[in-house]
Amino acid sequence: MQFSESLKKNHQFLFVYKNGRSRANKYLVMYVKENGLGINRIGISVSKKVGNSIVRHRVTRLVRESYRLHENIFNSGLDMVIVARKEAAEVGFYEIESALLHLSKLHQVIKIYL
Repeated sequence: MQFSESLKKNHQFLFVYKNGRSRANKYLVMYVKENGLGINRIGISVSKKVGNSIVRHRVTRLVRESYRLHENIFNSGLDMVIVARKEAAEVGFYEIESALLHLSKLHQVIKIYL
């Protein structure tokens, strides 16, 4: 991800959860908070409720790749936390990609409305 960094610390996730706006669909929940840094920071959270470690890492990779492919259409200066729901374990890349773009439209954080 050339334009973005990762949220790594627990307090960063908690700040976005507490102060950000949230929207959800069948597979993902997205929290968004402006950070004023000029770059995007993204955090991906997949609970043990989704599945074992293999399934959780697969879902994480799918979400990260979906974001990476469309990174250039996102507005700058955002902290985003994407939480995977249990149903995300059973779907493929295109459903995750569609869910991420749908939430981005709901948050109005993309430059080009597809």
